[in-house]
Amino acid sequence: MVKKDNKKSPKQDSLLKKIERGLHEYYVAPYRRSFARAQRDEDDLFMLLVFAESLGVPNPAAYYTMELLPIVYDRFHDWHTRMGMERSPLDHISCC
Repeated sequence: MVKKDNKKSPKQDSLLKKIERGLHEYYVAPYRRSFARAQRDEDDLFMLLVFAESLGVPNPAAYYTMELLPIVYDRFHDWHTRMGMERSPLDHISCC
């Protein structure tokens, strides 16, 4: 018996990939903005949790979030301007 290769031609494969991308875009596009907003809100809440002790809010997890401070310093300026603060509310961070 001779086995046949069931490989698709490159044209069929690319056509199916194009259809798949088109359908994916059709179903995902209306929700992209909602997903981005939800992600941004989650990131803002995380930043508030990390900087809570520095802002004067008691934080029971301050010992664990202190390790994350060097990681989130890069995004601090974007966060405090998005929260409506013109200048950095923290004395030890002067990003503006």
